[in-house]
Amino acid sequence: MLIFPVAVSAAPPRVTADSAILVDVESGQVYFAKNQARRSDPASLTKVMTAVVALENGNQDDIVTVGSLAASVSMGSIIDLRKGEKITLGELVKAALVTSANDSTVAIAEHVGGGHDRFIKMMNYKAKALGLFGTRFVNTNGYHDPNHYTTAADLAVLTRYALGIPRFNELVQTRETTVQWVDPPQREEKLRNSNRLLFGVYEGVDGVKTGTTPMAGNCLIASASREGRRLIAVALHSDDRYRDCINMFDYGFNVVQPVVVFNQGEAAAGTPVSGGKSPAVNLCAAETLEIRLDPADLPQLEKKIVLQAAPAAPVRQGQKLGECVCLLRGQELGRVSLVAESAVPRRSWHKRLLDKF
Repeated sequence: MLIFPVAVSAAPPRVTADSAILVDVESGQVYFAKNQARRSDPASLTKVMTAVVALENGNQDDIVTVGSLAASVSMGSIIDLRKGEKITLGELVKAALVTSANDSTVAIAEHVGGGHDRFIKMMNYKAKALGLFGTRFVNTNGYHDPNHYTTAADLAVLTRYALGIPRFNELVQTRETTVQWVDPPQREEKLRNSNRLLFGVYEGVDGVKTGTTPMAGNCLIASASREGRRLIAVALHSDDRYRDCINMFDYGFNVVQPVVVFNQGEAAAGTPVSGGKSPAVNLCAAETLEIRLDPADLPQLEKKIVLQAAPAAPVRQGQKLGECVCLLRGQELGRVSLVAESAVPRRSWHKRLLDKF
């Protein structure tokens, strides 16, 4: 039985990006995808991984002494770090995420990794641990390199993970802030987030990161929350990254709807029972199964029944004997246990004996 609220379906979102994806943060369900596995230049979206590795492996109160490598960075957004200055690791991570400071990521790498190249290895190790097999890093800030790449799908997985880190989640939705140095003690720098969606452009936007280089084009990872749901939109090499993400959010929040596939106790299948007073038992859903999808995709929804080997009596009422898995174009949207609707006692020993003759 399928139940869903009355809704006007719409075509999938119009997206100018070469590759894009829309994902639910809680479930990981993909609502929309376009060339999501295509290898792409991530530009400053790289800094999502830089920040994850720094936050998980460094002490944010550590005082970092700026080295010559970080001080030499002059391309793109910087906070003008100078050799010998002292600043906390937490302030460097703030600068990397809020204003996309390229020099701060190099200082982070040298401090947390004990060297830039070792930190890159930590980034790639984390990518493998998260299953980002279409991703490879050769720097911390996203400068173009043919061996530095990722995919929209990998970035969605990475961002979903990163948003679970409280400090990361806080920083990527910070509109304006100030970075302060330890030495010189009076030095500070005001920062404004480069993500325009945070400034009242779209209701519920709460992250994440912009990225721009001549080779990568305009890129954006954005997140937005409404009515207890949070979505991640990724747009790579886009003609209009903000509009692309807004269109994806509109689709995810307004078109994708909750659908009840099974109510608790609803009959779903049956299975034979050997040696029982009944030759078979009906199976029902152990709990209500609700998924989300575009109502236009309802005809393509596949309900795959997976049964265990035929049970031998006695069978208990409520005993799990299988599952129903809901699939849409190969993606699992949800599953529910199938249990015996009623008990099936064993047949008496002499009746079971007669069955053998």
